[in-house]
Amino acid sequence: MISNYYFLNVIRFILLVLVQVLVFNRLNFFGFINPMVYILFLYWYPIKENRATFIGLSFLLGLAIDFFSDTMAIHAASTITIAYIRPAIMRFVFGVNFEFQSFKLSNTTQVQQITFLTLLILVHHLVFFMLEIFSLANFLLVLKKVLATGAATLILCLLFGSLFSVRKD
Repeated sequence: MISNYYFLNVIRFILLVLVQVLVFNRLNFFGFINPMVYILFLYWYPIKENRATFIGLSFLLGLAIDFFSDTMAIHAASTITIAYIRPAIMRFVFGVNFEFQSFKLSNTTQVQQITFLTLLILVHHLVFFMLEIFSLANFLLVLKKVLATGAATLILCLLFGSLFSVRKD
């Protein structure tokens, strides 16, 4: 059971990096929208796992994307940021319920799951585009990119989530 769990996370990690690098980094909707679906790894990662391991894996995920995208650690900084503040976002969305041992993301409402994913995406994209543009004078450009890319990322993440979710009937 435990080896199956680690194997699943390794496969998710590798597949999301490959899909991001080989498919979504090459897309340019309207000339500037590149969905970042690798955020799903941070969304799907188990809640009760060691936080230091999670932050380390987030760094490796961002670094792998940066290595293939030539973006000078912007993805790594963004993934570390959302990995670090994920408990605060979860406390905001789910209340104190997520701190119980029996809490599972699959046991929450769909609205809570979408809200959680949306907040992860918005924080990630805000950090990413603020570091990419690195100028408060262009805040409207940052906001445009965050909202447009965030909407595309959210739609694709919801589609991937529904395609690859495990149904328990």
